[in-house]
Amino acid sequence: MSEIAGIKIPDSKLAKEATELIREATDDLIYHHSRRVFVWGALQGANRGLSFDPELLYVGAMFHDLGLTEPYRDNDQRFEIDGADEARKFLLARGVDADSARIVWEAIALHTTPEIPTRMAPEIALVTAGVELDVLGLGYHDVSEETRAAVVAAHPRPDFKNNILQAFNDGITRRPGTTFGNVKADVLAAYTDGYVRPNFVDVIKNSAWAE
Repeated sequence: MSEIAGIKIPDSKLAKEATELIREATDDLIYHHSRRVFVWGALQGANRGLSFDPELLYVGAMFHDLGLTEPYRDNDQRFEIDGADEARKFLLARGVDADSARIVWEAIALHTTPEIPTRMAPEIALVTAGVELDVLGLGYHDVSEETRAAVVAAHPRPDFKNNILQAFNDGITRRPGTTFGNVKADVLAAYTDGYVRPNFVDVIKNSAWAE
């Protein structure tokens, strides 16, 4: 079993198959990001004194951005749900119980929804914590400079800020309606020409109700 910054990377048959699937389905950007999300999440779990299933956290981290890839870009649902659906299908097909598969589904589906995951199962909270640290820098100082360096040495992040923003845009630009009410609307506003952000007030005022 390999280690990164003191965190053991799951090496079960299930974990290895998840790694192979995501390595083949995604590019270096998403693969390395997903692995870092697992490590950051596990580190934050230790910081917060949470007991969690490393294998479930690993699958959640690895699948969380799968919905940004080309096969899903023309459907009409949020990319988070794409990844969540595929992770649940992956787990159930390998005999994982429905409750564990549900936890992973929720971890991925909610990873861009602030605050709510922190009130849920540890694996759900920690996928979000890993994403927030890697993408937003939230919790950056919760881990030491030495630890950050070790993680990035194992899974580099060259020009990550610009590249992940472009990946977000590429994954959702053909389904802009899925960004209504969530943070990815900011990405389309910055990167997709002609995008007009839906307005919640207008939706209410223009509904079919007379008053």
